[in-house]
Amino acid sequence: MKLHLLAIVALCGLLTMSCVEIYDCSDPKPVNLNCKKPDYLKRGDKVALISPSFFTPMENVEKTAALLRTWGLEPVIGPNVGKTYNGKYAGTVAERLSDIRWALNDPSIKAIICNRGGYGTIQLIDHLKLEELSAHPKWLVGFSDITTLHGLLTRAGVMSIQGTMSSFLAKGGQDPTSTLMRDLLLGNVPFYEVPAHPQNIEGLARGVLVGGNLCTFTPNLGTQADATAGSDLILFFEEVEEPMHNIDRQFTILTMNGVLDRCKGVILGEFTDCGNEFSDESVEVMLHKYLEAYHIPVLCGFPAGHGDVNLPLVMGAPVTMEVRSDGASLRFDIDGAQHTVPAVSIAAPASLLSERLLLSGKRDL
Repeated sequence: MKLHLLAIVALCGLLTMSCVEIYDCSDPKPVNLNCKKPDYLKRGDKVALISPSFFTPMENVEKTAALLRTWGLEPVIGPNVGKTYNGKYAGTVAERLSDIRWALNDPSIKAIICNRGGYGTIQLIDHLKLEELSAHPKWLVGFSDITTLHGLLTRAGVMSIQGTMSSFLAKGGQDPTSTLMRDLLLGNVPFYEVPAHPQNIEGLARGVLVGGNLCTFTPNLGTQADATAGSDLILFFEEVEEPMHNIDRQFTILTMNGVLDRCKGVILGEFTDCGNEFSDESVEVMLHKYLEAYHIPVLCGFPAGHGDVNLPLVMGAPVTMEVRSDGASLRFDIDGAQHTVPAVSIAAPASLLSERLLLSGKRDL
């Protein structure tokens, strides 16, 4: 019996030593983010319109299709666009996946514009393979809940555009938010100049742009849609109609997972109609108290998110951000015709908050 016990102990010891040799129990190494830029569009290129999240009325989709034709592009509407499931979704998971795969796999389609945000893309993470997202690199455009797809594409090695969607383009497409997105798709890359902000932290940083809607990408930590697993990050995030304590919660989750330790800089976008239940006068003031401990540049007040102005951003792109006492700049270090866009001069007609929330999926249609 003693011999048997000794043999078992010895075997366990060997297995333990072997596990120590084979497995590295330290923190996982950051993911290498090296994204390919899809080709810019040219006249006559096909652009798919799909609904990966909440339902979008066909009237909006058809208006967007008409707008794309005035841009010299050929719109093609996803086979399942217009369907509804369970009252809000733009079809079942299988139907929404089918349209994404259709748009990704058709080599004649050169870009994909999402129709609306809301909720639902998190349901698609485990169904999509990174290889199918990178097989035919093409631009995907959207924001809000589409943040999850940006994370998947960044992890797959493909740049994408956080930009306006069909629900907004259907309003006419003449506003700067829409025209800048159009110009970017056609190869005119913006170089943003942003006014100074009292909560800015000065400095120069270079890294890969990741992030999006805070409450959308934070739950993706640890999944294949987690672009924050990379190193040398420039983290962008924005939020809408969330209480300050929930923004604090999501940000704290990021810090506990080491995301801020991998950041070279942070860009705070719009925090539209967010609560102010704390004595901090703004979300930026609250976050500044956390961010100053990291000794990295912070650019506040970048006009992207759920406000009236939503400037397009190239997710997964190498960028350079410089924050100075007199303002800040953001440059995408990719090829294309660079042109300066002074964000202070960008304006749009004020719309009702309820309308913006409805179009992005935060409110019911």
